[in-house]
Amino acid sequence: MEFFRRSAVRPKRLGVFPGSFNPVTVAHLALACAAMHVLDEVVFVLPREFPHKTYSGASFTQRLEVLESAVREFPQFSIASAEGGLFLEIAAECRESYGSGVSQSFLCGKDAAERVVNWDYGRPGALQEMLSQFNFLVAARHGEYMAPPEDGAGCSGAFQRLDLDGNYDPVSASEVRERIAQGLRWEHLVPAAARRRVGEIYAPIGRRRY
Repeated sequence: MEFFRRSAVRPKRLGVFPGSFNPVTVAHLALACAAMHVLDEVVFVLPREFPHKTYSGASFTQRLEVLESAVREFPQFSIASAEGGLFLEIAAECRESYGSGVSQSFLCGKDAAERVVNWDYGRPGALQEMLSQFNFLVAARHGEYMAPPEDGAGCSGAFQRLDLDGNYDPVSASEVRERIAQGLRWEHLVPAAARRRVGEIYAPIGRRRY
């Protein structure tokens, strides 16, 4: 795990927030801020590779730059990259950096939680192994996430509700990119500190400034 910004906090409870952040949105920031009611630190993690996503519109370096701008005023937020994209891989890298005594909670929305439970990990017992190492704080997104019934995997107890201050259902990184491409208003979807660079990086080709 490579850190680009590291909080001075020495956490006992760490929030791990993986994402492509393409770009970071006000919903991402709201989720991280809400998690600070129960955590000591949140680390935003940009995997070098994600098994279920492809990147377009911005390079890794550009997405990192925008994210750094967005969280600059939050001393309890860190930013790091991970070589692996699966949550188990990211958790292992966090354990190496923070120590095995630090508890981990992964932050995500309803869509990501559903993907975690239904993902084909290629081997039996992978989900159970994951849920024995960390839990999830899940924000509602187009409805509240309902974990599967207890079936030996301990799913329901591993997913806890995270309440956000406001409705962020219409907010997504893809919505930001689409609005910029169509010349529609998008600024309200992005943290104020990151708007200038988002406008430059995601502008249609021919109008970009780097």
